Amino acid sequence: MRGVGGPLLTIGDLLGDLAVDGGGLGGVASVPSSPLAASQAEEADPSELNRIFGEHYDNLTKALQENDPSWPSLMLKLCTALNTADKLVSCANKDAEQLLEKVEKLERVLERGDHAVAAIVECLERL
Repeated sequence: MRGVGGPLLTIGDLLGDLAVDGGGLGGVASVPSSPLAASQAEEADPSELNRIFGEHYDNLTKALQENDPSWPSLMLKLCTALNTADKLVSCANKDAEQLLEKVEKLERVLERGDHAVAAIVECLERL
């Protein structure tokens, strides 16, 4: 149920503004809090994501404690950082799957090579 009127947002309003991907809260904000914040999170070095998330989380916590009206935009920044981290994990998972497939292929090639060497050794022993 959406909140009714007034300048204050309810959690339902905020969650309603998030586009939910796959039924989870890892969604992308339908309207990012600022294009600069969204691009910074998207282009961030993976090693910086923890720091960025921590800064956004600290800013959001401070805004909520001080009843700062900027908390919805800070929440969207935090969600953008989480979405970026989710994309990074998905990409890493795909890369790991591809690497696993290549390792399995390499193992099969090495196994065939071992069998070939064993066959050659056996032939040489017969001579």
